[in-house]
Amino acid sequence: PNDPNQKRNQGALIGAGAGAVLGSILSNDKSDGAIIGAVVGGAVGAGIGYNLDQQERELRRDLDNNGVQITNTGDRLIVTLPNDILFGVDSTAVRPDLRSDLGVLARSMQNYPNSTIQIVGHADSDGDASYNQRLSEGRANAVASVLTGNGVAFNRIQAFGRGEDQPVASNLTPEGKAQNRRVDIVILPNA
Repeated sequence: PNDPNQKRNQGALIGAGAGAVLGSILSNDKSDGAIIGAVVGGAVGAGIGYNLDQQERELRRDLDNNGVQITNTGDRLIVTLPNDILFGVDSTAVRPDLRSDLGVLARSMQNYPNSTIQIVGHADSDGDASYNQRLSEGRANAVASVLTGNGVAFNRIQAFGRGEDQPVASNLTPEGKAQNRRVDIVILPNA
């Protein structure tokens, strides 16, 4: 957060490293291939990192909900929506007042069309594991439906549930369970 170009710079370094390796493997002249690969990979990586930085800034500015978390890992954005702000208990219906936040996300995805979107539903460990799996799938599909209804191309979206298999906190406390009930929207730039 102190360096607004941190992820762009990381993307450039990762791209340069990957390009150098790939260039040296594919080229007859290993050193020239590595140099060319590093330059091309660095440029691609910097571009991806720059776009992620821009998209993150815009989402933070435009989303109207403090419960939404945005994580920029340098190669993807993860937008985490706690289920308590999206869904009622045991429901897969997106709350009407949260559709506007999903509309903001959809517009962002349309402004940055060169990405794949994974929508991953999660649940806590209360109840039967198979029920939690179905609930997490239903919630991921409900979010996907709102996004496609707001103009995001269906072929860019992959929706699936993880049930209770990927907790981010302990399921032994009410606070931990609340953190585990979530939908992650993962925005993966296409290289």
